Amino acid sequence: MKKWIGTALLMLMAIGVQAQTDDKGYEDGKWVLSGVTGINLSQTALSNWSAGGENTLAGNAYLNGSLLRKSGNWLWQNTLVMEYGISNNKTNGNRKTNDNINFVTQLGYTQNNVLFYTLMGDLKTQFYKGYKYPDKENYISTFFAPAYSNISLGIDYRPKSNYSIYFSPISAKMTFVEDDYLSDLGSFGVDPGKKFKIEMGAYLKGRIEQEVMENVKVVSSVDFFTSYDDQFGNVDINWDVLVSMKINKFLSATLNTTLKYDNDVKTVDSEGNRHGAKVQFKEVLGVGLAYNF
Repeated sequence: MKKWIGTALLMLMAIGVQAQTDDKGYEDGKWVLSGVTGINLSQTALSNWSAGGENTLAGNAYLNGSLLRKSGNWLWQNTLVMEYGISNNKTNGNRKTNDNINFVTQLGYTQNNVLFYTLMGDLKTQFYKGYKYPDKENYISTFFAPAYSNISLGIDYRPKSNYSIYFSPISAKMTFVEDDYLSDLGSFGVDPGKKFKIEMGAYLKGRIEQEVMENVKVVSSVDFFTSYDDQFGNVDINWDVLVSMKINKFLSATLNTTLKYDNDVKTVDSEGNRHGAKVQFKEVLGVGLAYNF
């Protein structure tokens, strides 16, 4: 796990070195909206194909946006990430391939426009039920099961508009499992039959937005949390990366990756036996329509 922490920090720092822009990204008293949204589609159509295979249609829609306002010594920033993907073929029918809702809001006070004393809150969940395919009878997640929220008070280092590092020694991580079936199973670290769990700890967050070369933009955020209990030093990680590559005025290619580690989320083998937590990784590559704003 330590190698993943080091890798995430080194990559964020490396991008941050070239991410230093000449502006703060805002004008006092004005709202500033930025981000990227789009949809990727793929299709396979076969007729009398001797090598085998079957017709497949897949799509993925996404939004990664930021809205901020600077007024005097106060800065309010909101970021929203939403993704949903689905595929369909004759053998498997409809299958969800991607599902994510991530909202962050933070209010900061500054006297030098670099260090901000900040109150931050976030919420992570999903739109719809998830399954461990090929089992389509027993879902393993759904909307607000799980949902994660982190409320914290700390200092945000923001030397430029597109690069920030936030640290909080006072953070509350809350886990919600608002589904009776999953709650009774004790999923996502809650006690069986319970729907809520809270942990106090330390929290570190980094975020970067940067055009690394012409028509290639990277948006990345990474969160670290460790609780003040007997698990102190065991770090939970959530690392998201979006690479948007503009092909022409209408078309673009995108690469989305997410790496997670949560010690409370145990793995279950095919026989139903529980094991320790493992690193989770997701990657989605697509070509489609995109709009930068």
